[in-house]
Amino acid sequence: MSIHIVALGSECPGGVGPGEEPMGQGQLQGGLLWSYLGQGATVGPCDLEGSLHNPAFMEYTSRVFGDVAVVVRDCPSWDLLDSDWAGVRKVLEQADILVIKYAVTDKLAFQQVRNGYAPRLRPLLRHWGVPVILVAVGARLNGPPCTCPLCASDWSSCVPHSEGLQLSRDLGATYLELPSLNHVFVGRYFGSVLEYFMIQCLKHKAKERPDKRRGNKVNELRPPHLEQPARLPPIRVEESSFSQDMQWLLERGVQFADVAFYGGDSGKELGWAHAAVLCAVSPYFRQLLLGPKTRERPQSRCVCRERDGGPHSMLSTWDGSIIDDMPRSDGHTAGRLTRLVVKDPLLCMCLWETLMFIYRGAWEWEHLQEALEEKLKNSLAVAQLMERIRSLLSRDRSSRDTPSARAAQLGPQTLVNLFNSPLYSDVIFMVQGSVLPAHRAVLVARCDVMAAMFSGKYAEARSRVVPIHGVSSDTFLSFLEYLYTDSCCPASVLQAMAVLVCAEMYQVKRLQHLCEVCVCAYLQSMPSRELSSTGISVVRLLRRAKCHNAEQLYIWLLHFIANNYLIFSHKPDFLELSGQ
Repeated sequence: MSIHIVALGSECPGGVGPGEEPMGQGQLQGGLLWSYLGQGATVGPCDLEGSLHNPAFMEYTSRVFGDVAVVVRDCPSWDLLDSDWAGVRKVLEQADILVIKYAVTDKLAFQQVRNGYAPRLRPLLRHWGVPVILVAVGARLNGPPCTCPLCASDWSSCVPHSEGLQLSRDLGATYLELPSLNHVFVGRYFGSVLEYFMIQCLKHKAKERPDKRRGNKVNELRPPHLEQPARLPPIRVEESSFSQDMQWLLERGVQFADVAFYGGDSGKELGWAHAAVLCAVSPYFRQLLLGPKTRERPQSRCVCRERDGGPHSMLSTWDGSIIDDMPRSDGHTAGRLTRLVVKDPLLCMCLWETLMFIYRGAWEWEHLQEALEEKLKNSLAVAQLMERIRSLLSRDRSSRDTPSARAAQLGPQTLVNLFNSPLYSDVIFMVQGSVLPAHRAVLVARCDVMAAMFSGKYAEARSRVVPIHGVSSDTFLSFLEYLYTDSCCPASVLQAMAVLVCAEMYQVKRLQHLCEVCVCAYLQSMPSRELSSTGISVVRLLRRAKCHNAEQLYIWLLHFIANNYLIFSHKPDFLELSGQ
């Protein structure tokens, strides 16, 4: 098949005057369509059957979508419509797509087109139904015009956006503005619109063209018969369960707890926590748990300096605070247990509510206040404790309620400092020679497979170093990043598929669906020309999605291939598809 494109007008200011050469080789190679077609374009008359040659048009050909020939006839001079209207009309009759160009800084030429030539073209275009693209090339001046005569003259010579848009409506054209002819504007913007019309043209021709190959290939593969939706099938992603997972860790993750709280007066055990989570949320806990040990100051029970009213007067470490392999009521043992004394009576009464607030991300201040009011039944005591908790977390009261601060304090951001950090790390993953530190408590809370691996009678539960096979270090690091931050941003389609496979291996459904969204977004952002030349095999992505239970991605890719059948049918791996 072939596509005929006719281009009228000049994207250069001044255009081509009477008696001048229509277009030289250098000017041609700097033009809009030549820039789009790239180095594959060749100058010369078209040798296709039934093609009409007009010496006033500069002709060049190229190929797109594999083996589809594109014939471009470019005429920068509008004077040809006056001198040879019959010849121009014959060329326009063969056009599948019409491209009209003008320079934004050449208002005189634009007015001639709008007032003189557009009324002659309008009835013909409506009769033929040819798609038209109106392209304005050049940077328009911004802001109010200068008062000096020179600048005022420059300003008045630019074509306003509203006038170009109105001309496109009169012609029934698609309107584009390209500030320059670089590869971004030409390839992404102009190329995407042009490729859309080329694909529609090929589909129309395929319906009208008789099947000459019928009977020659009995087992020829046909495009899948799918109902074409208005949009591609959506990929559904579950809501985040990060806060619920961390709440579960506080309630049931005592096996991996390494901090014990005791009442300052009674000495009674108040609860358990995890040092990694506390240090990630609060700088005070980092100073308290990682600071000097009590044996350096045997006269005092508190490691930190006592300051009335400050956070250091609320907690302290017990004498002999670090205890190895201390037994617990549930039969499990902790390698190193830190005992903290809660000296503040209000915090002692509401320690569970405070820990729940910290574990859920330390941002639900309204819920914390409601829980404290229900527990204390005293508004003054609630206000005092809220101030102490803010001091404990190093949060200012004035900034905690602002939208930006609240967005920055969402739960998944609380463990960012722990990701790939040796701070309180109790497990090391060895992946392709890379050493990746992690924290069992976080892994158990966020991944059921990890919970079974570290909680059961497996070798991983007793070993500090855990080897990982069948996954690259970058992929496993991205997997760990999701567990700690609840987000995933793969750098490419292949990386997203690799993380999807890892997520399926460890049965993390939400991460798998996020990777499916990434794959769809990357593919959908590719223009047709890039999609036809990319080294990524969409057919193999389809097979991998089916193999790894990515059902949503499988259905999406099947529709994506069907919608872009003309592109994918020319690829060698298309034959790998089964009849079903």
